[in-house]
Amino acid sequence: MRKVQRRGSEHHGIYHEKQSKELCALHALNNLFQCSSFTKQDLDYICQRLANSNEASTSRTTVNPHKSVLGTGNYDVNVVMTALNKRGMDAVWWDKRKSLNAINYSKVFGFILNVNSWMSWGVVTIPIKRKHWIAVRRIHGMFVNLDSKLKKPDIIGQTDASIINFLEGQLEAKEAEMLLVVDEKTLEGRLWLVDPDDN
Repeated sequence: MRKVQRRGSEHHGIYHEKQSKELCALHALNNLFQCSSFTKQDLDYICQRLANSNEASTSRTTVNPHKSVLGTGNYDVNVVMTALNKRGMDAVWWDKRKSLNAINYSKVFGFILNVNSWMSWGVVTIPIKRKHWIAVRRIHGMFVNLDSKLKKPDIIGQTDASIINFLEGQLEAKEAEMLLVVDEKTLEGRLWLVDPDDN
């Protein structure tokens, strides 16, 4: 097993990687797992494997559809979901038409959101919006926004009402999407729902 190195900074015992290049998916995954679980090379390898499996069913291409052509990151949802699987977790796409009150927050390991965010180059903000991955997780009994564009982790609150309020704000944008990160038992039993029999 690979030795886990710590790349991010710690704020009151909370691991937090800050944004570098277009590596928000990498930072979201590492912030979610609270350690340097993945490297850029790991995610690039996942991209290559996904592209190779796609080539078997489609015509051959030199451009990898799962990341930026510049090699700076910008990984897609397939990479994020495959990485989660490698850590024994699954992702459940959340249907935004449903009420956030339907989620059993005690059974969800964390959340990965894909939202629009202003692009920046160093300290300069460019007036172009790009898709951005962020992680949210309960740590030390508090829901925490682990967005890599933040200077430090942002405490959301302790209650379901606090996380619901935060998620509603994030998901009100038409393009925003959310994945619930759950373990296999929770996935199989649909335990992430308050009512697992709810469709």
